[in-house]
Amino acid sequence: MKIKLTGSNGYIGQLISTDLQKKGHAVSGINRDLLYAPSSSLQEELRNTDVVINLAGAPILQRWTKKNKETIYNSRVVTTHNLVKAIIELPESERPGKVISASAIGIYKSGDSHTEESINFDEGFVGKVVKDWEHELTALPGRMPTIIFRLGVVFGKESQTIKNMLLPFKLGLGGKIGSGEQSFPFIHEKDVVNAFVWATETLKTSDTFNLTAPETISNKEFTRNFARQVNRPAFFTIPTFALKMLFGKAASLLTASPQVSSTKLQKAGFYFEYPTIKDTLQNIIVKSQKV
Repeated sequence: MKIKLTGSNGYIGQLISTDLQKKGHAVSGINRDLLYAPSSSLQEELRNTDVVINLAGAPILQRWTKKNKETIYNSRVVTTHNLVKAIIELPESERPGKVISASAIGIYKSGDSHTEESINFDEGFVGKVVKDWEHELTALPGRMPTIIFRLGVVFGKESQTIKNMLLPFKLGLGGKIGSGEQSFPFIHEKDVVNAFVWATETLKTSDTFNLTAPETISNKEFTRNFARQVNRPAFFTIPTFALKMLFGKAASLLTASPQVSSTKLQKAGFYFEYPTIKDTLQNIIVKSQKV
């Protein structure tokens, strides 16, 4: 199949591209500048494409200054709007056959449990970004399968989250965040890749899925498992005020989170290679320590 990706140079984009190419698909990225260019230029990239995978988005864990918020919002919502507009303006016979888009569990209200049917959405900045992001996709033609994956925290050997935590934990300086009772929805990078490949190759109807591991854990349980994998204690607590000093309001991404179910994805036929935090961290940390 001919597959086009936005965000192809990002961490997840590179992994998905590599896996799809290994399976024999013709994969290429869409230059970021084209997502802000006149529609006609973007149309040429999309013409006669079998699948479009939309992964564009600037990092959200940064201080939410006015400028950064604008970048975070535009890199998801405006680019998706322009992508959809270009698709619609193509002749029907030349439109992509399917669109698969990343989204985020940040759409849900923290502290509550959610399936894909939940409409108890976050009312802050993150909730607005994700709701608007997904809303842009509703303008796609009804006959075009549109699959949305709401991702949790992605763990992998090269993920920034793991890189940032590995050294402090090895030094015995790791610890829970705040009370540690907040939910901690996670997903192994391999399961992210597998889900996008699975959707690319097999799904034929529109749907939305939570892309998080089946196991439900708290931040405290994550901390305990991480410390166990590096054979170090984790007695410390990272106070909420310290995170607020570092990230401002964006600290809420670390101190609060929704509890999310991925049962729907499993019932649809997807198999998780790393369903638990133990499986996930064993695989990733062993790999990281060998590098």
